[in-house]
Amino acid sequence: MRSITDALNAAAGDGLITPDQANRLAPYFQQTADAVARPAEDGLIAEDSEQPRFVRGFHDILITIGVLIVLTGASGLGGPFASLPLIVALAEVLIRRQRLALPAVVITIALVYWTATLSVVFLGDYLEGQPGLLAALAMLAPVPLVVGLFYWRYRVPLALALAVVSLAGCFVLGVLVLIGKVLGANVIFETHPHLVSAVFLVVAFGLFALAMRYDVSDPLRQTRRSDIAFWLHLVTAPALLYAMLSLILLRQFTQPVFEMPTGYAAVVMVIVAAFMLLGLIIDRRAFVTSGLISLGFAIFALINRSGFQGVEYGFTTLLAVGVVVLAIGIFWVRLRRLVMRPMPSAIARRLHPAF
Repeated sequence: MRSITDALNAAAGDGLITPDQANRLAPYFQQTADAVARPAEDGLIAEDSEQPRFVRGFHDILITIGVLIVLTGASGLGGPFASLPLIVALAEVLIRRQRLALPAVVITIALVYWTATLSVVFLGDYLEGQPGLLAALAMLAPVPLVVGLFYWRYRVPLALALAVVSLAGCFVLGVLVLIGKVLGANVIFETHPHLVSAVFLVVAFGLFALAMRYDVSDPLRQTRRSDIAFWLHLVTAPALLYAMLSLILLRQFTQPVFEMPTGYAAVVMVIVAAFMLLGLIIDRRAFVTSGLISLGFAIFALINRSGFQGVEYGFTTLLAVGVVVLAIGIFWVRLRRLVMRPMPSAIARRLHPAF
């Protein structure tokens, strides 16, 4: 695709076409080239359109194992005070110099964990007796700053995604603390569950919009923006789903889904199906996998309340969910072609091409 892009950019530079036409023609030419290069097939083979650059060889895996062992040993001997400097040293060598992808993911996650741990160490005594939401906000507050600086230094896509998500978490906690003070409610999750659900839903929609902005800016998924979108979708999909379920079904977060009435279980299945359709449209499997637990609970509730005797509810539920997963996974390419066919071209060309 790089040679096609270069050719189109050169044509735009010579005045043969406009830069906007070059950007619009690139996906079309790529689709045509792939169709010619790829052997004829029946549409059952799912192209791996989500390829965040985690592993580029067994060397990455070996180094990652070493990173995990070293960080575990250091934390056991010196706690987070020893681990954080070691994380920075490993990042300088493995990320900034050697550009190793999988170790970068592990080091980023370790940074978030130890930043939160140090927050607990330093603020634990001061926050004792404070409301839970306020304490959580104080402990989470350093994470966006630290991880944001980490991304600025090392350009790890996961780091930016975690910085954004943790910042969104701080915003949610801050809004809930403010609402609790205004309403005089100490346990807002129990007294105003619908309001809590609405706050979570608004923030989840904001994260989804941001993820889609990264997605549409790189429809061919060749740059770091696509990896950032992948991580954001991975977090946004379940957050958006469960915030929506909690608000639509007017139930508290802590209430088990499988205890809902039959009508509510049917609503859950419809919402999960809508998320799977959205996943096909934007070509992000996170929107399919995020609803599998809820789908399983809903199927279990329907079977359990149906009155069937002698049915192994648990195994029947697993079988049903497994069939759905396999069907969508095996027929992903064909299903995506089907849902993208009636899509307006103005929208389709901004999404990942359906080959």
